[in-house]
Amino acid sequence: MHKPIIDVIIPAYNEEQSIGNVVRDIPKDLVRNIIVANNNSSDMTAVVAEDAGAIVVHQPLAGYGNACLKGMDYVAGLDEKPEIIVYLDGDYSDYPEQMVELTKPIIKDGYDMVIASRALGNMEKGAMMPQQIFGNWLATSLIKLIYKYEFTDLGPFRAIRYDRLLEIDMQDKTFGWTVEMQVKAAKLKLKCTEIPAKYRVRIGISKVSGTIRGTILAGHKILWTIFKLI
Repeated sequence: MHKPIIDVIIPAYNEEQSIGNVVRDIPKDLVRNIIVANNNSSDMTAVVAEDAGAIVVHQPLAGYGNACLKGMDYVAGLDEKPEIIVYLDGDYSDYPEQMVELTKPIIKDGYDMVIASRALGNMEKGAMMPQQIFGNWLATSLIKLIYKYEFTDLGPFRAIRYDRLLEIDMQDKTFGWTVEMQVKAAKLKLKCTEIPAKYRVRIGISKVSGTIRGTILAGHKILWTIFKLI
């Protein structure tokens, strides 16, 4: 069976305590490149990631989407493009070894995008704040209502065919990255599915749910993105 080329992009801001674990736990026989987009970290994130075997690219502009876009810039410059891109956070809340399950529907069943859903999986107590759980429910309910596409989560751990990712034409530079991808996938009628995700309490403090300001900004941006793209 054909083995697809898979590259992983990990946006990371001050994740020196966790990024090494994330990189080391990725199934090396499955992926070609592990790209850590260092988002202007003030700690040793870049050094730890590189020591663990990742390719590190630097994005001085703050923002989750900015970091993801920087990783995509690196991929765009490769002579041989990947067939699948996997996105994964650098906080070790997801289980990188689930990448095998995550990519399987694309490789074997012809799906375009797969989300690792925390809502469907086994989530450790305290891994998500109540406001995160409610926000995910609200956002996915609105996507179903407006775009007639059913998702259960906006989880950052996801796989997508590279050609479809280019077709989606990602633009968001901050908190709206994941929802933009899902809304545009719905509008383009991409073949999407989800797998149950195992999820644990992250290492370190969340930049989003860890502060009231971050939670409000993220929630506003997610809702704004959903309605903007109608």
